Amino acid sequence: MKLTLNLLFFIVSFLTFSDKTLSLSDYQIRKICKKEKKEYTCITNLKKKRYELNRGNLIEIPIVPKKRKY
Repeated sequence: MKLTLNLLFFIVSFLTFSDKTLSLSDYQIRKICKKEKKEYTCITNLKKKRYELNRGNLIEIPIVPKKRKY
């Protein structure tokens, strides 16, 4: 019973976490980079990262903390 339960959890978790990635479209990239000072550089960087991600390579994603309102 315990073996079948563990096997079931393993199969469900394997099906839930697939290797598919969702990358940004060109429109979303342009929309994000409108706010940047160097818009063209931002677009090329995001397109390079999208290309590397679609090929299956790891990319570095910077995390920017959100400003809190007090």
